[in-house]
Amino acid sequence: MANNNATTLSLEMKDVVIIKPSKPTPSCVLPLSSIDNNPELNVLCHIIYAYQANLDDPKGQLLLDPCHVIKQGISKALVYYYPLAGKIVTNNGGDGRLGIKCNNNADDGVPFLEANANCELSSLHYLEGIDVPTAQKLVFDYDKPSLHHDQTSQHPLVFKVTKFLCGGFTIGMGLSHAVCDGFGASQFFRAVAELASGKSEPSVKPVWERERLIGTVLKQPLKFPIDKTSMAVSPFWPSNDLSHECFHFKGESIKRLKMELMKENGDDNNGKESFTTLEALGAYVWRSKARAMELSSDGKTLLCLAVGVRHLLDPPLPEGYYGNAFVNSNVVLTVKELNKKPLSEVVKLIKESKKQPCNMEYIRSNINMLETMRKCNIKIGGLGASMVLTDWRQLELLDEVDFGWKASVNMIPLPWNMFGYVDLTLFLPPSNFDPSMKGGVRVYVSLPKASMPKFKEEMEALKIMKDEESKVLKLSNLQV
Repeated sequence: MANNNATTLSLEMKDVVIIKPSKPTPSCVLPLSSIDNNPELNVLCHIIYAYQANLDDPKGQLLLDPCHVIKQGISKALVYYYPLAGKIVTNNGGDGRLGIKCNNNADDGVPFLEANANCELSSLHYLEGIDVPTAQKLVFDYDKPSLHHDQTSQHPLVFKVTKFLCGGFTIGMGLSHAVCDGFGASQFFRAVAELASGKSEPSVKPVWERERLIGTVLKQPLKFPIDKTSMAVSPFWPSNDLSHECFHFKGESIKRLKMELMKENGDDNNGKESFTTLEALGAYVWRSKARAMELSSDGKTLLCLAVGVRHLLDPPLPEGYYGNAFVNSNVVLTVKELNKKPLSEVVKLIKESKKQPCNMEYIRSNINMLETMRKCNIKIGGLGASMVLTDWRQLELLDEVDFGWKASVNMIPLPWNMFGYVDLTLFLPPSNFDPSMKGGVRVYVSLPKASMPKFKEEMEALKIMKDEESKVLKLSNLQV
């Protein structure tokens, strides 16, 4: 994220409180699935939401304390999502499996921190372009050993609400990826908002059912999409000196990219081929990262696309399932192929790879592989030559999440230590306060600092891409 903050953010903290369910909940130990047990997911992921002051009803808003309203919403939501008030523990049987222990102990519940800021939210541009050190002040890093004594278990959920002088506020939610994926996090956050704003129950009731996604240990040797001996290497990796940036692409830039790809494809498909934003922009970003990292040309690079399987399973998972429910579709190329192939050919490979999870055998094989890796304690970590792409645009993270102050105007993630930071790429929806970004995409990437300038050049080249033939503008088979 670019450091363009004109204001030095200073916060006055209150004491930490533990929010408990508003009604009695069961005492039990719940299993997590094989996907949940992926060691790369055992990390607290922080998301920050920004809410403007409600200028349409300033007097009514002043009577409400957002911290009080949100705490009530969390407490009511925990009756339904009581596992989030428990602790993540490791199975005492010694097999290393993670689970959730719910026993209503004194320290069970959700740690909540309230803070008051010394400025207006607008001075931070409603989080747009905020630098990472400033953004980190708006979340609650409860994982620090100095903040709690029990290192054998973890809170899966923490909150921090920061109130600004203008009446606006931010909500920093930290949620363990071992317990929820993006859809699950969105479902829970919406439930908190619904109950905080006066509804008697959430519109979607949560369902656990993690046992449906527990695999079996494979007897045959594991086959990975790419092996370390053939993997491309970078002069910039490994590195601890990282840069985290969010790039903005307006709808017109993405439309032009798709048009260029279709022109490139034109003679072969008679205009019948169509590319989604995920496919087109994903291919461009993958190639750009490989170039910025200066990956060795004869080595292999991997694009790993997270594909949801809630509706692909037979029978499908119930609507309220909030655990991790995705598998990976993969594309492997040499770096030379990625650079030399027409980009439209790379996009076609991505489009084709998305069909892989439509096969139940493929899904089950992925789950069995994860279970085998857990059992054998196999961890992959950040490779530097791969890109794990996940798309948040369909999660409705900025839609209809209203605590009584209207919907949030922005949402940003903090960098997560998943896949060594650099392998992870997020596609985010645009903020709600910039009309020019309607139909656009924000691309969040982390790279070694030495390789970020080249990546920025690649991103700028996409923004200024020009149309050479106006007739292409009339093509109608463009998907979003």
